[in-house]
Amino acid sequence: MIAETGLAALWLAAALALLQLVLACAGLKGAKPELLAAVRPAAVAQGVLTAVAFVALITLFMRSDMSVLLVATNSHSAKPWLYKFAGTWGNHEGSMLLWVTVMGVAGAAVALFERALRRDTHMATLGGQAAISLGFYAFLLFSSNPFARIDPAPADGQGLNPLLQDPGLAFHPPTLYLGYVGLSVAFSFAIGALVTRQVDAAFARAMRPWVLGAWILLTLGITAGSYWAYYELGWGGWWFWDPVENASLMPWLAATALLHSVTVLATRDALRAWTVMLAVVAFSMSMVGTFLVRSGILTSVHAFAVDPSRGSFILGLLAVYIGGALALFGWRIGSVREGAPFELVSRETMLVINNLLLTVILGLVLIGTLYPLMTEAFGHKVSVGAPYFDRIAGPIALALMVAMAVGPMVRWRRDRMTVVGRRLLIPAVIGVLLTIMVAVLAWGRIGILPFLGLIVAGAVGVASLAPLWKRNLLRTPLFTYGMVIAHMGCAVSMAGMASDSAFTVEKLVAARPGDTISTAGWALRFDKIMPIAGDNWTALQADIQVNRGDTPVTIHPQSRFFSSPPTTTSEAALLTRWNGQLYVVLGEQVDGGRWQLRIWWKPFVTLIWLGGVMIALGGALALLGRERRGWLMKWRARQAA
Repeated sequence: MIAETGLAALWLAAALALLQLVLACAGLKGAKPELLAAVRPAAVAQGVLTAVAFVALITLFMRSDMSVLLVATNSHSAKPWLYKFAGTWGNHEGSMLLWVTVMGVAGAAVALFERALRRDTHMATLGGQAAISLGFYAFLLFSSNPFARIDPAPADGQGLNPLLQDPGLAFHPPTLYLGYVGLSVAFSFAIGALVTRQVDAAFARAMRPWVLGAWILLTLGITAGSYWAYYELGWGGWWFWDPVENASLMPWLAATALLHSVTVLATRDALRAWTVMLAVVAFSMSMVGTFLVRSGILTSVHAFAVDPSRGSFILGLLAVYIGGALALFGWRIGSVREGAPFELVSRETMLVINNLLLTVILGLVLIGTLYPLMTEAFGHKVSVGAPYFDRIAGPIALALMVAMAVGPMVRWRRDRMTVVGRRLLIPAVIGVLLTIMVAVLAWGRIGILPFLGLIVAGAVGVASLAPLWKRNLLRTPLFTYGMVIAHMGCAVSMAGMASDSAFTVEKLVAARPGDTISTAGWALRFDKIMPIAGDNWTALQADIQVNRGDTPVTIHPQSRFFSSPPTTTSEAALLTRWNGQLYVVLGEQVDGGRWQLRIWWKPFVTLIWLGGVMIALGGALALLGRERRGWLMKWRARQAA
């Protein structure tokens, strides 16, 4: 009965979403304004029901109930409990149920806790969220039922893709989905504001926490996914420009632009139309990503290989939601009053430049991702890989970093160029010194983009501290520290990317047990190969003693075999030091009793993920600081009354 209970909860939630939409539309049209009072309870009940459905599916996976088709095709009774639990969303149907659950719970949170919006805008926002949810309920119930039964039930399941049998599965997809759904809430806020013509600072202040929360989660999800792919796939790279990786990057780029824009609108009442448009674009990119992952048109370790008819369903949803939002934008935007003006030399201008550069990068990534798919549809197979993205997006990313460094040094509304120039003097001097130092130490040995990346990272790292100069650090707002840490994180990540690209040393050898390999100052003694067994796999494990003039350490790269489904994977051995990582992969046995070993020394590569964590931490501090300020203002107002 657990599966039937979950399915019934889903149907009831879908019915409530329809009721919520009808009530919001009828109430806003003025037929019976009292109908609006029922919108909030419907949203809360919908969130509870989706949570019930998702808990039911988790229970089925944990019990290994093979009478449920989804469990039988994506689980196995011998799997460790963590992969039974995380395997709930390690498939198409389960991940879509997670998506719908988060959307329902988010709608309930908006209904319960949002108090900054006018009542009509609040109800219009909940109506917009119900409209989005309805499409996904239909998709789940009619083409992706996670509770479908199978008769007779098999003795055991087919198992989970071994590449997904990693703790990263428990963290990476949920954070991404939370971020995507956060963008759907921002989209609903934008729709609600357009319907009621409340595109103003109050609307932006209400939407900002949702945008910031979605952005933080997307940052964490992308960072975790990058590191997961780095150590799991055994290719030695941290970003492959895979179309599905791009599918998560594009919403992040749009959300970053939206975050800056909504901050300007909330604090300076400017960029009204731009903010609404970016809310539409950000959710559009999450829908495009959903289409790419679930349409069956991609072959990727990240993609769900499903029936292309499901892709057509999602494409139809994308056309309805985004087409409808753009039509509403075109119809209503003329009635939105112009925001507060600002001068050419101002922080608002720098943020506009920042957003334009982010939008250009987004467009280039979107073109590079979709172009091979479009040409293949016409019978021509074209490959667009890392060289395109690096050469096209790389220089713009450097310009974006420079704009990010300059922005906090410019005053709101208006400033003078000569004064800004004086503020930029120290970062400029640091940049010149770094240019000389890198040129002396590495000229001719690294490419131009890594060369510029190291210089810009250093200058931006110094410039990111500018908001703290000459301030009382104890009285500096928490959100200012958040901005500083997030911008510093961007510089740290760029330094890691540039160092990895410039200084990585790779060596491929065929070695026998007893051989010693030298590379990049490391000595690696290949001691032995031995078989081992895990919970649901067997492996050949190499014992390799490594040292670099210090205490020897033994690392253990493995070649693992999973029986259900039959798959062989490489488990890289990583040795982390303060200045980089040694990365070793065990390959196949070749003639003469030798084994292939692939070895990388990757200087400062860990800065990439440290920077990602710093960016998310900065966002979290900014969110906490903004919310704390809001709570304090309300408390003081109550005390004064």
